Amino acid sequence: MSVDPRDGEFVAPPGTAAERLDRRLRTFRPALSWGQIRDLIRRGKVAIDGVVVTDEAAAVRGGARVVLAMGARRVAASAAAAMPVLSPDAIAFSDRQVVVVRKPAGLATVPWQDATDALDRRLAATLGAPVRVVHRLDRDTSGLLMFARTAEAEGRLTHQLRRHTVHRRYLAIAHGEVAAATIRSWLAEDRGDGLRGSVANPRVGKEAITHVEPLERLSGATLVACRLETGRTHQIRIHLAEAGHMLLGERGYVRDHRGPMLPAPRILLHAAELGFEHPTTGQPMCFSEPMPADMLAVLAALRC
Repeated sequence: MSVDPRDGEFVAPPGTAAERLDRRLRTFRPALSWGQIRDLIRRGKVAIDGVVVTDEAAAVRGGARVVLAMGARRVAASAAAAMPVLSPDAIAFSDRQVVVVRKPAGLATVPWQDATDALDRRLAATLGAPVRVVHRLDRDTSGLLMFARTAEAEGRLTHQLRRHTVHRRYLAIAHGEVAAATIRSWLAEDRGDGLRGSVANPRVGKEAITHVEPLERLSGATLVACRLETGRTHQIRIHLAEAGHMLLGERGYVRDHRGPMLPAPRILLHAAELGFEHPTTGQPMCFSEPMPADMLAVLAALRC
């Protein structure tokens, strides 16, 4: 039996940061185009540590084994049908190019590790076609998120994000009395102690800018609005924690917190506003979403 020249396996360099599957795979097979790489992934020809993965944005951690096998069975369409679908009110906008979704807290944007359920999978099952991840929200974060439906839309929306022209405004409840500020730092995967955070060397980290506006003083906390100028991983959570104002419900970035920790059912961060230019028409698109019930309940309790 002949072996397809594209077949093979490789191990992501141990100790390196997680990276998208399509990027890892193209490093392994540079002769293939981006389109070919993504097509192979979506057809079920790629596995990470023995598990077939069909999401090109899936994270590949350092040390993970990636296998490309052209003889692998194509992923059955019925697999998508088994995925839970979104309720009609979860989709704020949809056309042939872009979809804006109201993400609930507790649901990951894309599958992670051995998980199969995620927002992008549910959205694909709802629409009956795959979607392309443009940006993400943390599992605990609720609110507005956009997906592309075509390669053209993906490229144009990604370009807007890189140019920092996408409007993203978040609401959060943070410990202490938060003052208005523009927080600028360089975020790195490892700030020197094994944790993600700000570093002094701009050659090591990526520039991150968060504009913070206090909206309401609460008992031991502040309701704030945070506008992202950049969109680094966990940017708002890190910036406020490093300023001494950890978000309520925070579990990861607690190293600089002083004083009591106020209870919360999750990390209280909500993507309240999203604005961008339509990738085809150029028309300004603006969306807003009020805080969900769990966040409103904590807010009401802290007003007493």
